[in-house]
Amino acid sequence: MQRRRKQYKPSVFYRRNYQITAQTIRLIADDGRQIGVVSREDALKMSQDQNVDLVEIGPTAIPPVVKLIDYSKFLYQLKKKKQEEKKKTQTSETKQIQLGPFIDDHDLDIKLKRADEFIKDGDKVKFVLKFRGREITKKELGEEVLKKVMEKMQSVAKVEKDMHMEGRQMILVMSKLK
Repeated sequence: MQRRRKQYKPSVFYRRNYQITAQTIRLIADDGRQIGVVSREDALKMSQDQNVDLVEIGPTAIPPVVKLIDYSKFLYQLKKKKQEEKKKTQTSETKQIQLGPFIDDHDLDIKLKRADEFIKDGDKVKFVLKFRGREITKKELGEEVLKKVMEKMQSVAKVEKDMHMEGRQMILVMSKLK
């Protein structure tokens, strides 16, 4: 049994050939040069002679803009253009690093090295300092830890969201310096 390829369906509907209703249209050739304003019948004859489709790419223009191109090739070009746009957008994730209010300096340094790697990769880092049990009464120790984090990371990162409490945890978000 042979598998069929999933066909690309554009999100926008494009009229083609006899679906075009305008009597006069602005015609563009396959290579992008303008042919000019012609009647719909003349354009249909030209498309049949060249064995290509008429694809309406500018329906709101007066007269509508129509291109002489193979429809499947047109859809392929749209798909490739979308993929290129997707490549250019840069996504940044938010990485989370968990700390405690009584963390040792050496342990903190190791966690900060990891955070430094995340920031150099372009990701944001969310420092979460969790309070367990009665540790919640020692919020000032948690603030000191997060201040140490800000002090040691200031050369590579900036504070995006200042430290604040969310339930039983204190949170600080940092991102890469521009």
